[in-house]
Amino acid sequence: MTDGGDERILIDPVTGLNRYMTAPRPQNLIAYSSSTANFISGPAMAEVQRRMLELAPGFVLEPAAYARALDALRMRLRKSWQVPPTVDIVFAASGTDLEYVGLATACRPGLSGIDNILLGIDEVGSGCIHSASGCHFASMTPLGDQVEAGQPIDAGLAASIRLLDVPIRSDKGQPLPSEDVLLDVASMVTAAIAGGRQPLVHVVHGSKTGLVLPSLSHIDALRRRFGDRVSFVVDACQARISRDMVSAYLSRGCTVFLTGSKYMGGPPFSGFALIPHMVTERSGQIPGGFDRIFCRADWPDHWQGRENLPERSNLGLLLRLEASLFELELYHRLHPAEIKRSIDLFEEEVNALTSRIGARRLTPIGLSENDGQHVLPLEIRTLATIDLSEIDPRYDYDHARRLYLALAGQDQDQTVQDLFAVRLGQPARCIKMADGRYGGTIRIGLSMPQMVAFAAMDTATLRRRLADDMIRIATRIERFLEREL
Repeated sequence: MTDGGDERILIDPVTGLNRYMTAPRPQNLIAYSSSTANFISGPAMAEVQRRMLELAPGFVLEPAAYARALDALRMRLRKSWQVPPTVDIVFAASGTDLEYVGLATACRPGLSGIDNILLGIDEVGSGCIHSASGCHFASMTPLGDQVEAGQPIDAGLAASIRLLDVPIRSDKGQPLPSEDVLLDVASMVTAAIAGGRQPLVHVVHGSKTGLVLPSLSHIDALRRRFGDRVSFVVDACQARISRDMVSAYLSRGCTVFLTGSKYMGGPPFSGFALIPHMVTERSGQIPGGFDRIFCRADWPDHWQGRENLPERSNLGLLLRLEASLFELELYHRLHPAEIKRSIDLFEEEVNALTSRIGARRLTPIGLSENDGQHVLPLEIRTLATIDLSEIDPRYDYDHARRLYLALAGQDQDQTVQDLFAVRLGQPARCIKMADGRYGGTIRIGLSMPQMVAFAAMDTATLRRRLADDMIRIATRIERFLEREL
């Protein structure tokens, strides 16, 4: 499962971990790191081993068998997300690679280029700035080609793209109202259309810190004003999204990006795009340069230019997708009441941790002025972002980064209590301080495998489990911060 991706997935021979400090095997530790990366669960590992024996017992998967396996996954994904068979599914080796799929949906004949409108560049994957510009974001592609990060995947494609950023947080880290975001986006879309270009708007549904912007009603406002002259992709790569919301976006002609390695709980890296039929019909040919990134079977067979992609297989990607879909199907069997109970208890204990260390939780959604009583979607509530700079302004992003590494076990001054490593989400740059530094944050997130395990516990046992975990995390944070100052 460490093949068929970029260098982030490679294992360090010394630590046995990849860049995100995970390994392709189950681990026994305190893990609330789904906003960054997960270890594969024991049941999913067993399923992957079973599928491996069926698909490629000799560790070799022929392209035709790979294509059949992906088609089977497409059927299972449509069933699990409850989307119609007319929805196309494109597979990619990571959420960052899904940006290339978005570019393909916006490549329309007769236009001079793409204005790629990103919301909150600091709150999407760091490599997305490159891939959204039509450039390589790593030194190795999923097909094993050595490339240079920042260089175009295709000169003509990259030259036709303009990348535009729409802020989604204030300098103090508060989400901007959806109305403000709408005005900025509408201005950029208007300019793009006037210049004969295709505007591609990135909707954020669950950013690194859980933001959801703009609202569905504001997407509808943009569609009423601009019609099909504007394209949308929904960055739901955290997968903290319900079936109803996926359907709501698809019905509005929005392509939805999802990854299997965040909330879904699969190992890093894998992703897929759900593309409505109306978008497929308007799209042009698959752009140049995609032949170094995608196999032919990753795309549905009716896409123009698919024949230019190599007829190869990506066994590592397939196995990671199998693990993620295994977790997704188990999760979708849960009753909503089971999900809500686990999230309610999780929030109670995270709030207790936040109060104990004297920090604050960031608001995970941009509210309208008259929407103070807005109820957060359940899935968005599975991720908490905690502002450490509230404790002391000296706790900035660099402090948070050192804390993240120390909790994971890379601490030179450990005690016996530190023998159990803790995995949390990587710090996010979302709070701009007065002196230009970014405030320190930590992210605590649930995953679908955890939700399935929690559903099997009675309330008292689950409350005790979550309380114990949060007390351990709080104690480790307090000791680290005391040493730092």
